[in-house]
Amino acid sequence: MLSRIAHELFWLGRNVSRAELTARMIDGVFQADLQGRPDDPAGVTLSWDAVLAIMGSTASTRKRRKPVVRPTRAETVALLSTDLANANSVVASLERAREGAHSVRDVISAEMWEAINAVHLGLADASIGVSDYGGPYSFVSYVKSRTALFWGVASRTMLRDDAYAFLDAGGRFESADMVLRMLRVALPAPGERSASPRDGQALALLGAVGGLQAFRRAGAAAPTPTAGANPRSSEPVLRLSRVLADLDFRGRVGRNDDGDLLEVCEIVGRELTLADGDITERYFGGVMSPTHVS
Repeated sequence: MLSRIAHELFWLGRNVSRAELTARMIDGVFQADLQGRPDDPAGVTLSWDAVLAIMGSTASTRKRRKPVVRPTRAETVALLSTDLANANSVVASLERAREGAHSVRDVISAEMWEAINAVHLGLADASIGVSDYGGPYSFVSYVKSRTALFWGVASRTMLRDDAYAFLDAGGRFESADMVLRMLRVALPAPGERSASPRDGQALALLGAVGGLQAFRRAGAAAPTPTAGANPRSSEPVLRLSRVLADLDFRGRVGRNDDGDLLEVCEIVGRELTLADGDITERYFGGVMSPTHVS
């Protein structure tokens, strides 16, 4: 692969993730405004000042004011959502992503291009949600759904080759960088009292990094253990692992004639049927799928 193509794919992934995480952060700070306790300096600090520090941005309207004046919600949301002049804004990130996707259209799938191009076409409608509804909810919901669509289509339609590896690496690098920025700015300084996990701003921080639902599920009571608690050694997993190993071996030795292909289809189909039965017996108590009910 040419280094230029790898570079474009890497930054395509980074820009899509940056747009998504910035939108999530806007949503998280908005929720912190509603749920947090700004009068409590000992907990998580997730404010509009904090979000500007996280993104390394400065509200242009503050140049004419004294430094002690804090940015308003409207100023910060506008700066980080639809301000094309701000390289860290959601719109600017998605514009760069579209440009990158256009340059590698012969490498990514057509559906991926359609997904990222649809964001470009829909941003004008999405920006209405920021101003007319008095809050960022409509805008961030649009961005989160569209970026999730892009990654979902990429996962379904791209070959798992070097191109996908660079795209995926870019997205993961950007996610890690953004989460670290949020933690450095929002968490209490050393020696200060840590926030309670039930604190509104702490929950908003989890939402800003996309981990709120996972946190709530992890905090729930653990399910009752069933027979064979280790899924890696369960019969369905072992059966499918054997099938994958067999397919990998056949691919490596170059057995790809028509007769062998039909044989592989028969083997895989039979093993999938057996694995489906194993899963039903092991995890669903033998209850049949609706598709099997006569």
